[in-house]
Amino acid sequence: MAVSPTPKPKLGNYESALVNPAQLALAAFAGSTTSALTPPLAVAYSGGADSTALLHAACGMWPGQVRAIHVHHGLQAVADEFEANCRAVCVQLNLSLHVAKVNAKHELGESPEDAARKARYTGLADAGRALGVSQVLLGQHADDQVETILLALSRGAGLAGLSAMPAVFERHGVQFFRPLLQVTSASLREWLTQAGHAFVNDPSNTDERYTRNRIRAKLLPALADAFPQFRQTFARSASHAAQAQLLLDEVAAQDLLQVGTPPAIKALQALSRPRQANVLRHWLLIFHQVRPSTAQLAQLLDQVAACTTRGHHIHLKVANGHVLRDVSYLQWLSPI
Repeated sequence: MAVSPTPKPKLGNYESALVNPAQLALAAFAGSTTSALTPPLAVAYSGGADSTALLHAACGMWPGQVRAIHVHHGLQAVADEFEANCRAVCVQLNLSLHVAKVNAKHELGESPEDAARKARYTGLADAGRALGVSQVLLGQHADDQVETILLALSRGAGLAGLSAMPAVFERHGVQFFRPLLQVTSASLREWLTQAGHAFVNDPSNTDERYTRNRIRAKLLPALADAFPQFRQTFARSASHAAQAQLLLDEVAAQDLLQVGTPPAIKALQALSRPRQANVLRHWLLIFHQVRPSTAQLAQLLDQVAACTTRGHHIHLKVANGHVLRDVSYLQWLSPI
């Protein structure tokens, strides 16, 4: 693990003129109509450059009303060092550090990244409630957003995936905010270095066995060379996708009122195939928290279309359960 940097530059009065890009972004975000930030609140503090810059910005904006939460995944030998460095920075900022230790080991068939992400959000939400805050700031930035879009493209994702990371969302009863999605990683690191603030470099971020790291190391430099404004244009495309997904969600909610819950097969058959797909995807996500694959959904639509006789049988694998026919309706059966 590397900690960067330690000495402050001797630049006379220049240091006082340095402006934290996270501070500018957070101020703009807090002033927007969509954020509704209400301190006291917490910052998810990993010790890396992005969360360090965000923590400094939040403490400057809301003195005495910021809590720092560090998620200890226990996946790396340097995890204890990460925690120690976070504690040292919090001492400098006159903050106490709340450490959430989580089990981030992945199950069979689950990616390590997904397992760690789920554990992280659960830990942050539990810690936030324990600290008496219902809002947590996250440090994901513009480069993270581009990586997310490219990952979604590589997996053939639909509009929901291409929408990338939302600026505001709720999980486990806690609101999460990403105020730095318009800020580049390089600008955050440059400010920290010039201002002399220490941050840690996670060695796993350079491990190219992980797809996101290969994107960061190989694709982002090539995109910057070919399309210098790619961060802004990718973000704009993600915003368009998110707006389109919201419209599809509204249509699905209206159609679900017509087909019912559980969905009536005849009512489904009265819809076009794209609307059937949209409403079934919505039903499975909202009521059962599962997402069918493209192939699974296509098979289900074929079976709905073929369901013209009383004896037609439907029992299809969908996500980790099954969709089956129950007389005139579809039901989802969870795994035992």
